[in-house]
Amino acid sequence: MENKKVIFSGIKPSGDLTLGNYLGAIKNWVKLQDDNQYDCFYCVVDMHAITVKQTPKDLRRRTLEVLAIYIAAGIEPEKNTLFIQSHVPAHSELSWVLTCNSYMGELGRMTQYKDKSAKGGESIGAGLFTYPVLMASDILLYQTELVPVGKDQIQHLELARDIAMRFNNAYSDTFKIPEGYVNKQASKIMDLQNPEKKMSKSDENPNGYILIMDPPEVIRKKISRAVTDTVGKVNYTDDQPGIKNLINIMGTIRGVKPEEIVEEYADKGYADFKKDVAEVIISELQPIQERVNELMSNKKELEEIYKSGAQKASYVANKTLRKVMKKVGFIPR
Repeated sequence: MENKKVIFSGIKPSGDLTLGNYLGAIKNWVKLQDDNQYDCFYCVVDMHAITVKQTPKDLRRRTLEVLAIYIAAGIEPEKNTLFIQSHVPAHSELSWVLTCNSYMGELGRMTQYKDKSAKGGESIGAGLFTYPVLMASDILLYQTELVPVGKDQIQHLELARDIAMRFNNAYSDTFKIPEGYVNKQASKIMDLQNPEKKMSKSDENPNGYILIMDPPEVIRKKISRAVTDTVGKVNYTDDQPGIKNLINIMGTIRGVKPEEIVEEYADKGYADFKKDVAEVIISELQPIQERVNELMSNKKELEEIYKSGAQKASYVANKTLRKVMKKVGFIPR
């Protein structure tokens, strides 16, 4: 246990999860658990979801569904720590201490805050300004060494590193400085209608994304409507971003290189290719969907998993929190 590198990651239950979440993150997490070098903490970051208004019953459903998807995709509770963020109070406690060690200027430079405040102006919630500090707490509590990150999260990881170094300099070594873990195999799955941008659950056009829980007929329809081009040949090139994205999806699921797919479809048109892409997605997602539905209809099993996960997570988190509290001058409880 001591020699293993700690990995922390989490997904926000603010919308239904997409094929992009699955292929870009969750499927890779499954591979990490069979590698004995890592001690993995996977969290459903429900506290991050409330930076924007949520309908309580939907948030509860989605929180459990994200956890069910983790398990159904193959992340084993025995080999990893699976938990719900709000069940480990140390996250919010550390977040306050770190907020007091953060600067308005560095939080104001966060791209997501800048984008959202440009639209929301003065009435933007304070949580949208400070949530990168909560994210830093999530990471630093577990003495995390590696954080799986996409390009859009690098800035937040940099902030977590800055806050950790600042705290260590002020109060002596307390936190490990986390590194980004970029999985070379991880595919960036793009929007089906606009392959220049990442597939996202917040997209206004539902044809742009495939949800993990989409039924087969919906998947077929969305793939058949996916944007292509006039070249008419299956090529893996930036000049054909729509086709390139579909090749990435198929290649990631089947575990084959893009070149092999190009070769396979050398004499076939887009209609055949799209039909096969849809079937590959359906056969990958169907067993996951069945297991999710099973877990969601038997909350008892999910409850046992998230309760024991929170216990395991709290044990580790509280060790870090006690150190922090002592160092800043709080009287021990």
